[in-house]
Amino acid sequence: MRILHIIASADPRTGGPIEGLRLAADLMAEWGHGTEIVTLDAPEAAFLRHWPHQVHGVGRWVKRYGYTPALAKWVARHAARFDVAVVHGLWNHASVGGGQGLRRSGLPYLVFAHGMMDPWFRQTYPLKHLAKQAFWTLWQGRVLREARAVLFTTETEMRRARHSFVGHGYREETVAFGSGQPPAGDAEQRAAFGAVLPALAGRRYLLFLGRLHPKKGCDLLIEAFAGTARTHPHLDLVIAGPDQAGLKARLAGLAERAGIAPRVHWPGMLTGAAKWGAFRGAEVFILPSHQENFAIAVAEALSCSCPVLITDKVNIWRIVERAGAGLVRADSLAGVRALLAAYLDLPEAQRAGMRLAARTAFETHFSAERAAADLLMHLEEAAR
Repeated sequence: MRILHIIASADPRTGGPIEGLRLAADLMAEWGHGTEIVTLDAPEAAFLRHWPHQVHGVGRWVKRYGYTPALAKWVARHAARFDVAVVHGLWNHASVGGGQGLRRSGLPYLVFAHGMMDPWFRQTYPLKHLAKQAFWTLWQGRVLREARAVLFTTETEMRRARHSFVGHGYREETVAFGSGQPPAGDAEQRAAFGAVLPALAGRRYLLFLGRLHPKKGCDLLIEAFAGTARTHPHLDLVIAGPDQAGLKARLAGLAERAGIAPRVHWPGMLTGAAKWGAFRGAEVFILPSHQENFAIAVAEALSCSCPVLITDKVNIWRIVERAGAGLVRADSLAGVRALLAAYLDLPEAQRAGMRLAARTAFETHFSAERAAADLLMHLEEAAR
C-alpha cells in the first residue's frame, strides 16, 4: 500500500505523535508499504532533511493555526498516488485543509485524535473550548464525520472524547500505540547522558522527560520533590524536554524558592544516545500529568526496564498498575507526594521486581511492532 500521513509538523520537538508516526513508517517500509508525509512546515526546515521517509513541507501563512491554501491543493493533486491517508491531530489547518483535500479527491482516510478531544481542555480553558465548539461545528467536526474511522489509543480516551463536543457523529476505533526498542549500547548511552549532565555523576535521580507544558504537572513535581529532597539527600531530579510554552523560568523559580535549585537539572530536549541513557540510569520515571491520552515517554521508560510513577489522568494507568510496572496516584500535590513516598519506601527487592515487570509490560502492550501491525489492519480496512 501507499500511505499518506498529514500532520502539522515533523519537528521532533512536538512530541509523541510525530515519533509514533516515524516508528510506524519505519516498520511499514520493512513490510513493503510506502509512506509519504505532508506537513505545514517550511520546505527549507532543517529537520525535514533528516527524515528517512519523504516529507513535503508546504509552508503556512499563519503561524499558530497554520492556514495555507497549498495543503488542500497538494493533497487533491497527489491523492491518486495513494491508497489511504491518516490525518493526525485536530485544531489546526493540517486536519482541516488536509480533510478538504481528501474529501475533494475521494481518498479514504482515518483521523488520529492524539488526545486532543479530552474534556480536561474544556474544564481548564472554558473560553477556548467555546471557540473550539464553534470551530468543530463549522469545520473540524466534518473532517471526523467523513473519515472512515477516528482512532483513539485507549478505551478511556475514546469514552472521554464523547463528552467534549456537540454535533457531527463519527465512527470510533481504538488502536495500539507504542515505542521502538531501545538501541543497544547501555554503557555508551549512560556515558552520553553523563556528558550532558556531569553534575549527576554518582548520584541517583528521578526523571521527567517531555514537553514543558501546564498539563504535565511539573509544578506539582517540583513542590513534591522539595519534601522528598530533605529525607533523601543523595537524590536529584532531572526535568528534560523542550520549553515550548515558556514555563522553565517559572518552574526554576519554584525550585529556587523551595531551596532545591542545585538538585534540579534542566538539560533541555534529549535525543539519541543521551535520551536512552537518561532512561537507563534513572531511579524511576515520573509523569504527574493532568491529561495524557498515551504518553510515549512512559513506553520508552518501560522499554528500558525503568518503572514509572504516573497519575490516573494518564490513560494507560490501568495497564501499568495491573502489570506491576509502576505506581499510580491522583494528579494533585498530595498524590505526587504519595507517589514519591510509596516508591522510595519500597524494599530494594520490590523495586527490582518492578523493573522486570516494566520490561514485560512494554513487550506485551507497548511495542512499536504491535502498534504498527494494529494500525496497518485499520488502514487496510479503510482502503477496502
